[in-house]
Amino acid sequence: MASARVLGLSLLLLLLFLGSFGCRASVPLPLVIWHGMGDSCCNPESMGYIKKIVEKKIPGIYVLSLEIGSNLIEDMENSFFMNVNDQVKLVCDILAKDPKLKGGYNAMGFSQGGQFLRAVVQRCPTPPMINLISVGGQHQGVYGFPRCPGESSHLCDWIRKMLDLGAYTKTIQERLVQAQYWHDPLNEEEYQKKSLFLADINQERCINTTYKKNLMSLNKFVMVKFLKDTMVDPPASEWFGYYRSGQAKETIPLNETSLYTEDRLGLKEMDQAGKLVFLGVEGDHLHFSKEWFYKNILPFLQ
Repeated sequence: MASARVLGLSLLLLLLFLGSFGCRASVPLPLVIWHGMGDSCCNPESMGYIKKIVEKKIPGIYVLSLEIGSNLIEDMENSFFMNVNDQVKLVCDILAKDPKLKGGYNAMGFSQGGQFLRAVVQRCPTPPMINLISVGGQHQGVYGFPRCPGESSHLCDWIRKMLDLGAYTKTIQERLVQAQYWHDPLNEEEYQKKSLFLADINQERCINTTYKKNLMSLNKFVMVKFLKDTMVDPPASEWFGYYRSGQAKETIPLNETSLYTEDRLGLKEMDQAGKLVFLGVEGDHLHFSKEWFYKNILPFLQ
């Protein structure tokens, strides 16, 4: 009788174990968000809104919207004036210390946050980034500063003047974020020599095999281009295209650039493996509907 009870209890415990194992819900991958120029981590009309709709559609997801600074004002100011390399290092430290990210995470960058997160995956493979979604990121840089978002018009006017004076002077390169991804197609040599950020992550001076290996470790690299973008000059940069060198009128797609043909970043190999995803959305810079986001972006986060 005792042995029967023991056997029955053992079977009950086994069933309970198997039942709890079978019903255990899979935990969604965390999401890291980096905002764009003049924005902040938690603006309820931008990053706060994105965080909210992602959490609504993916219950239980951990969303980290990066704050670069100790408060929202510093976060916004640093999007203009904090050295990008220092920002990337800071973010790498934040991600490495977050226990919720140790198993890997997806990343989504908006506007300049797109190329900044690309620098994160190239430079900091731990914790591992699984998918990178760049929403309007300027991966080949910009050669124009037509307008600014939000209430930062006075800053934009000042930045335009600084860029006109000399984007590649040491002081402006070190202190002005937008100068660090300013790509002058009329003077490629100066850009390659003096760009502190973009020329480095795009392997313009030398080939860092670690950068290439780390970027190629992504499962998917999704690039969103706004087909009526009046903010980014040229919009082709959002799909890694750019002006043909030596002039500023004709643009060429990624597969005609030296970055692709020489495969300095591994983009050609990634493309052939189906890892690059090019999405177009009708509208101006960062203008998209909730429905478009759910249909086109959400599948890469689930």
